Amino acid sequence: MIASVRGRVAAIAPEGAVVEVGGIGVLVHCTPGTLAALRVGEEARLATSLVVREDSLTLFGFGTDDERLVFELLQTANGVGPKVALAMLAVHTPNALRIAVASADVKALTRVPGVGPKGAQRIIVDLKDKLGTPEEAVNAALDGTAAVPPWRDQVHSGLVGLGYSVRDADEAVATVAVQADAEIAQGRVPQVAVLLKAALRVLSVR
Repeated sequence: MIASVRGRVAAIAPEGAVVEVGGIGVLVHCTPGTLAALRVGEEARLATSLVVREDSLTLFGFGTDDERLVFELLQTANGVGPKVALAMLAVHTPNALRIAVASADVKALTRVPGVGPKGAQRIIVDLKDKLGTPEEAVNAALDGTAAVPPWRDQVHSGLVGLGYSVRDADEAVATVAVQADAEIAQGRVPQVAVLLKAALRVLSVR
């Protein structure tokens, strides 16, 4: 098992980053939130989880060990593979997922692309005794202060990390805000990965 990688960030793309380790460029798939914290040319350390398939070896990276732990636990639920687990962590923080499972919040889980009501119910049943309920997460659920992922900051940081100027990032974020507002109006949480791709499309036509 590859528990972590540390090295210079050689490249960043919407789906992952290339980290140079011992002269080898390692492709690490990450959530938009993790990617937003990386900078090309700077050293980074990512907690990692290696997913082995018959025809592939895929490395997933996370900003914290807790994110990696939750990523691996999520895959113990029936019907949840690495792509869905990564999508869940792109939408919710580890504690937000603990809150959703502990409180049987189907609506929160179905905000994740690829997770329907039945899938959410299976996840709740399969993980209710695995994810744990940290005190701060339970308190946040009780008093209604659980945070919504800051998509604006994540998309903006992601664009700057890819080499765009702050001004270009500001304009692109303002453009895709219309799309995000439409999602919110329909009761859905804006998906950072989707908005980041939309912002990149906006910048590519300039």
